[in-house]
Amino acid sequence: MSGIIGFQPLLAIVSHIFFIAISFYALQAIMPEKIIKKNRVMQAQLLFILLSIAIGWAVSNFFLEISYWSGKLPYMFT
Repeated sequence: MSGIIGFQPLLAIVSHIFFIAISFYALQAIMPEKIIKKNRVMQAQLLFILLSIAIGWAVSNFFLEISYWSGKLPYMFT
């Protein structure tokens, strides 16, 4: 039973890290030099990291919630 309890937090951590990495990769398609002021490279990088975390966390939570609720569906029919 304790193995099952420890699996869900591990899945959440892996999911968050995976989707943060995917969102960071996707955000690199944006050309920030047209939006960001000159000589603000460090701030632009920090903004990209924070945006990656926010987007990745939201997408990860969406998939974790879908997984959780789909696991509860069989109980609706019993």
